[in-house]
Amino acid sequence: MVTITDIAEALGITPSTVSRALAGSPRVKEDTRVAVLRKAEEMGYQRNIMAANLRKRRSDIVGIVVPRIHRQFFANVISGAESILNEAGYNVMICQTMEKLDVEIKVLRTLRNHQVAGVLLSHAIEARDSKHLAALGNIPLVQYDRVFFDYPGAKVVGANCEGAFKATKHLIESGYRKIGTIAGFMTSQAYVERLAGYRLAIESAGIPFNPDIVYENAIVRETGREAALKALEAGCDALYCCGDFCALGAVEALQEKGVRIPEDFGIVGTANEFFTSLMTPALTSLGQNPYEMGREAARAFLEGRTDTTVIPMELQIRSSSIRNTICQK
Repeated sequence: MVTITDIAEALGITPSTVSRALAGSPRVKEDTRVAVLRKAEEMGYQRNIMAANLRKRRSDIVGIVVPRIHRQFFANVISGAESILNEAGYNVMICQTMEKLDVEIKVLRTLRNHQVAGVLLSHAIEARDSKHLAALGNIPLVQYDRVFFDYPGAKVVGANCEGAFKATKHLIESGYRKIGTIAGFMTSQAYVERLAGYRLAIESAGIPFNPDIVYENAIVRETGREAALKALEAGCDALYCCGDFCALGAVEALQEKGVRIPEDFGIVGTANEFFTSLMTPALTSLGQNPYEMGREAARAFLEGRTDTTVIPMELQIRSSSIRNTICQK
């Protein structure tokens, strides 16, 4: 590997002069700077970015950590954050945990070792507390979507309770009465809040809360199928789902059983993933505004904020949840 010393020897100047010339220092004459750049290109010199970062104790890279990169929600968060960070002169490094705590810890250590300028993080479902965040050292952290409120620093979250209340109330207004929920993991505050919103809507309508039709630990397609079959057996006529992938599994399971949606059974998901409008019937879903969430997380990092920002959620009503005549009109 060609070094600054090699370039200096080739030109008969000092390594410090070469270093300043490559950095664009005004202390170096223009003809010397041009000569250094030409010789560096000729010799195939490549700057050691990691070494430079260690000298500066910071980099122009921000790590964005996601549980699953193929989810449209997280892809949109990345896009939103990148739109703000790129404009501010930062690049992004995307890391995926696949919902595993040990992977999340490894990712955080890697980002710390690379001396990234900051980290935007949504926790893996296996992360049950904030103790492992010590792996970041003093790297600035912004938590988004799935967060631990006991850990200091900025947080950007969705209006989960309010959104789930709105989604469940819509099912009630559509004429459904025994409404269960695929509730997700209670180790995640986001899912806890969605369950609270569901319960509030049920009880506000005078319907007794029934824990037997709350199906926890389901966020993917396969567990959504299992939960839907249990809900059907329990006599439910609707489900509010904490995510769209478990809602997709629920729809598939019900259709295989010959259950008509929405005539016999109503379904509402969460996240407004790309496939929700392409399904038959199209899936009603609670949109989380992920692009704006990503932009807000990036702004929180750039501004050095330590507050909590709540992003509103919007219900996209489609065919899967409209049963009665009033709603159809």
